[in-house]
Amino acid sequence: MNRRTMPVTAALAATAALLLTACGGSDGDSKDKDKIAGADGGDSAKPEKSTNPSGAPAEDKPDGVDVSLPKSMNLVFDWDTPKDKGEAAAMSDAANYVRAIYRGVDKRTAKDAAVTAYSTGDGLHYAKTQIDSWIDGGWTADGTLRHYRATTRSAANGKSVEVAFCADASKFYGKEVKTGKVLKTKNSIKDFDYYKIVMVKYPTGSGLWQASKVFVETKAEKCR
Repeated sequence: MNRRTMPVTAALAATAALLLTACGGSDGDSKDKDKIAGADGGDSAKPEKSTNPSGAPAEDKPDGVDVSLPKSMNLVFDWDTPKDKGEAAAMSDAANYVRAIYRGVDKRTAKDAAVTAYSTGDGLHYAKTQIDSWIDGGWTADGTLRHYRATTRSAANGKSVEVAFCADASKFYGKEVKTGKVLKTKNSIKDFDYYKIVMVKYPTGSGLWQASKVFVETKAEKCR
């Protein structure tokens, strides 16, 4: 197994479990299973343009925000684009949200413009918690993190989309910032997570979608 969202797997599991409890992440019985959990995410935070005038190519700066990552962090999104334009945009920005988190890890700050651009509410809190955990542990990331088996589901009002997907961290490692030592363990079920991210449409009509809720199922057999 290779290190996943934090090099200390137990710490990640605790964070994810806490998130599931706080956000109601259980897939238990519901009176209306067609409703997206947490879709009423509240007001969206105003996105900020990147203050880092890097030479990132255009594809690394969607919405004018830099989400570029070092070559050592290879995030792969192995999924098909939905035909629905809104769901396609929400899925694209869900990927940007994941990139933003790891950009924060690389830049050693939870205040990077990409983080505030692609998240709001509980989604922003989750991103900051993850980034701060990496920073506090003295770790960065190295390797390939693959995302796949993505599905989308729109709310009736068209203002939110649930983007669900698997993540395989079997080739994704934690690395000590000070020593450069890459932290590895044997591959196991702990490498597989299943995410549900509720994306809400930014109210300006600019086409930007923000992560407002994050639900994580760790040790996800369905993703093997």
